[in-house]
Amino acid sequence: MSESFEDIAENFDFLDEWEDRYRYVIELGKALPAMDAALQIPATKVDGCASQVWIAPDIKGQGASARISFSGASDAMIVQGLIAILHALYSGKTAPEILEIDANQALAGLGLDQHLSSQRSNGLKAMITRIRELASRAIETA
Repeated sequence: MSESFEDIAENFDFLDEWEDRYRYVIELGKALPAMDAALQIPATKVDGCASQVWIAPDIKGQGASARISFSGASDAMIVQGLIAILHALYSGKTAPEILEIDANQALAGLGLDQHLSSQRSNGLKAMITRIRELASRAIETA
């Protein structure tokens, strides 16, 4: 079971050094359930990431009441941890709830906006865009 985003934020506040926070992000990634290798296909690959990243949706229901979860994987440990953070932020929410979340503000609250390389930041934005697109499509198919 993954930690909630609020738990992650509290743990970030507890850790003073960024080296410790990076280790924590990596641990979150290691704790994330493994993505089925059969889902790591071109259709689930996230473009715009320096690392290999896949995000596969699991949508229950239709339209605005659809609940969206996802599995994700990356070949980079820190990125796998970022997927875990996004999973805590978004998974299990309805499509409209996902679209209401200001991920940039939430992640800035963790300080990630200032402590990731520009390549990692761009990849994180691409992952957020993919998740928001999944939510938009779920609403459109109603």
